[in-house]
Amino acid sequence: MGKLPEILIYGFGNPGRQDDGLGIVLTEMVEEWTRKESLSNIEVDSNYQLNIEDASNISDKDVVYFVDASKKEIESFLIEEVIPSPKVDFTTHSASPGFILDLCHKIYGKYPQVYLFHIKGYEWEFMEEMTEEAKNNLDKAFQFLIMEIKQQIAK
Repeated sequence: MGKLPEILIYGFGNPGRQDDGLGIVLTEMVEEWTRKESLSNIEVDSNYQLNIEDASNISDKDVVYFVDASKKEIESFLIEEVIPSPKVDFTTHSASPGFILDLCHKIYGKYPQVYLFHIKGYEWEFMEEMTEEAKNNLDKAFQFLIMEIKQQIAK
């Protein structure tokens, strides 16, 4: 087997707003799993939002999964490939994953394989307890992501 791919799991959201913390909790679960599996090629990070500095954080990675809670009409979770975009999207998060990827290419000349992993959330009030439905979606998303990581490592 050759060199293992450098993988970053980057969760963002606000854990103080119920289901908005799904991305951050998933990164904590992945971090625990990688410790148990002794996988040194997988890094985790999290923040309230994506920032332009994150272009540097992804520049030395082969594969990046940005993970966020979603209000979209999806089942439990949805994963989609991120396309570079020079357009700054003004949303609840400072910079879009597409903008971060585009910036990474412009500054570092790198295009890691980047995915946006949406986990379905339901409640967004100022409290820390996630809904049971969101916790179920989180468990499904975690199992799926572990399979994805194992496939990336096996390539």
